[in-house]
Amino acid sequence: MSAPQHPTEPAGPTSEATSGAVLSPVPTDAGGPGQPDLPDPDEDGADAAVEPTDVTGDDGGDDADDLLVREGDVAGDYLERLLDILDVDGDIDLDVEGDRASVAIVGGDLQDLVGADGAVLEALQELTRLAVAQSTGVRSRLMLDVSGFRARRRSDLTSLAADTARRVAGSGQPERLSAMNPFERKVVHDVISGVAGVRSESEGEEPHRRVVVLPER
Repeated sequence: MSAPQHPTEPAGPTSEATSGAVLSPVPTDAGGPGQPDLPDPDEDGADAAVEPTDVTGDDGGDDADDLLVREGDVAGDYLERLLDILDVDGDIDLDVEGDRASVAIVGGDLQDLVGADGAVLEALQELTRLAVAQSTGVRSRLMLDVSGFRARRRSDLTSLAADTARRVAGSGQPERLSAMNPFERKVVHDVISGVAGVRSESEGEEPHRRVVVLPER
């Protein structure tokens, strides 16, 4: 296990977009002819924070950093035992990125730990967070990656969000993206927030919650 590292076209109805292409129009059941049914704003600031973080200690700072390092250590031990049980070869890399611990499993054939569209990875991340919370007594926002899946997904979503923002800014018409998990929605929201003339909101319930990109009011 690697040692921990410290601070890496014309106006029309709303449409749904994926990797650079509009999939299909969305019916306009409300808001009058030609007016799309827009989502309500997210109460949590459009997924700006995937989960709330429990606060420990009065001064934050070093105590918070120490907690993140401890989270990484617990997660690393948990995942090493899991890899042994599954008889899967892989190395564990630990890091701290911003305000959360970051753990990556690298090496070997790890596709089974990623699953279709990252479904197994999401489940494994939740199990790891639970193991960390049980050990530390604090709710964890640890981020887990396997074979660089999240890094590649972040790059793809950044391009998708930028392309969608340009279309919406030009057409003035909202576009709905495919359903995404909280990590993916946050990537998109972060990109949209940096583009003038557009904004983003989330709509729907998990696991079908999605981002809608709209022209700025």
